[in-house]
Amino acid sequence: MKVQNGSYLRIRALWRGELGPVRELCARLSPRTRYFRFLAAINVVSDSVVRALAEVDDTRRLALVVESRNEGGRDVVALGNVSGRDDNLAEVGVVVADSWQRQGIGVALATALLQAAEARGYDRFVVHGCWHNPALLPLLHHVADIESATTRSGVSEITFVRRRPAPAFTNALRGLEAPIADHLEQAYLRILAAKGRVQ
Repeated sequence: MKVQNGSYLRIRALWRGELGPVRELCARLSPRTRYFRFLAAINVVSDSVVRALAEVDDTRRLALVVESRNEGGRDVVALGNVSGRDDNLAEVGVVVADSWQRQGIGVALATALLQAAEARGYDRFVVHGCWHNPALLPLLHHVADIESATTRSGVSEITFVRRRPAPAFTNALRGLEAPIADHLEQAYLRILAAKGRVQ
C-alpha cells in the first residue's frame, strides 16, 4: 500500500516467536505512544510483553505487522494483535511508530486485522485504551460500530463489531472477484486518508 508520505508499505502476518521486529518496534516508540498502547508509563517494554505479542499463529492469537523497505532490508512500523477471549469475542491492540503516525496506517492495519480475525470466527471485538488517546476514537470511527463503552480510572473498554463500507460502496463491489473487491476497498481507504479523514 502507498501512504500519504509516498512510501510503499506491506502488511504481513507475524510469524510465531518472531521477537526481533516486535522488540525493535517497541524500542522506537516514544514514552507517550508506549503509554497509550500498554496503559502504563514504562521506559522499556519487557521481554515478557514482547514474547506475549509474538506468541501468535494459532487459532486464538494472531498478529499483523506493517513493514517499510529501506537499504538494509525492512523495518516494522506498526503492529496489530488479536487475542481470543471466547468463541466469538477477541481483544484487539494496534500501535504505529511515532514517525509513521497520521499516514492512514492505523486504519489500514486495523481493517486487515479485523478481517483476518473474522476469518477465524471472531465477529465481536474489544479494545482497551486511554480515554484521552487522540487517535483511538478517530480510528474506531472508521473501522468499528461500537456496541458499548465503559471508562474506569481513565481506561476505556470499548466493545464493537467491524464496520462495513457504506451501502453504495458495498453495492459497487458486488459481483466482483474477491481480489478486485479487496483492492478497491484498499483504494477507498487511501481516498479517505488523502482527505485527512483517517489517522
